[in-house]
Amino acid sequence: MSKQPVIIVKNLRKSYGQFEAVKGVSFEVYEREIFGLLGPNGAGKTTTLEIIETLREKSEGSVTVAGLNIEKEANRIKQIIGVQLQAAGYYPSLTLVELIRLFAGLYNVEADPMEMLRKVGLEDKHKAKYKELSGGQKQRFSIATTLINRPEIIFLDEPTTGLDPQARRNLWELIRQVRDGGTTVVITTHYMDEAEQLCDRVAVMESGQIIALDSPDSLIDQLVSTGFERKKEVKKASLEDVFLQLTGHEWKAE
Repeated sequence: MSKQPVIIVKNLRKSYGQFEAVKGVSFEVYEREIFGLLGPNGAGKTTTLEIIETLREKSEGSVTVAGLNIEKEANRIKQIIGVQLQAAGYYPSLTLVELIRLFAGLYNVEADPMEMLRKVGLEDKHKAKYKELSGGQKQRFSIATTLINRPEIIFLDEPTTGLDPQARRNLWELIRQVRDGGTTVVITTHYMDEAEQLCDRVAVMESGQIIALDSPDSLIDQLVSTGFERKKEVKKASLEDVFLQLTGHEWKAE
């Protein structure tokens, strides 16, 4: 049975005066997929996502999330999505357990803090304050907070930026587990290897428009079919492979 779209974007436009940041964008995101929105800085990715998340008003077009209209049913949409917060969104002196209880209260849901922390490998840090966490631990915790209200869809904005290779690979596995648990994941990243490894499909944006949309493998095949050929790789492993082999793949206490 084919997957159904949970996000439908049609002819989306966003203008700021004479400047048009998003220029008639249309795409769908299917249930239980990892969908990547890629593009250089200023391409319109963030604006597009913030409109879908009901955080920014559109100028034209239509957007539905799980069948709900972003203009008429924004509050209901907020109840079924999870949005990754940046570091500034947390109270740095509260412990992780206290923060999860706080967010659960804001969502008006019951949440077991230890269960949430266990999902992201942070149960041993339950008494730690947010400001005491390493960069990788903060990223893991940010994903935990997106799951508190058991959302149908989560939005992750460059979740592995600044992480070391171990933390990055482990976070990939965590994102896959979230998807396999039934949650649709929408992700932005500047790391093309990350998008290739994680995403079921990607949309590439440039100057406010989508210029390509397909699975990573299909897009690569299309490029190769034009005669493009990379400089041949003779090494069977990379320096990152060496690093991971030497230092291990487990979550680090950091």
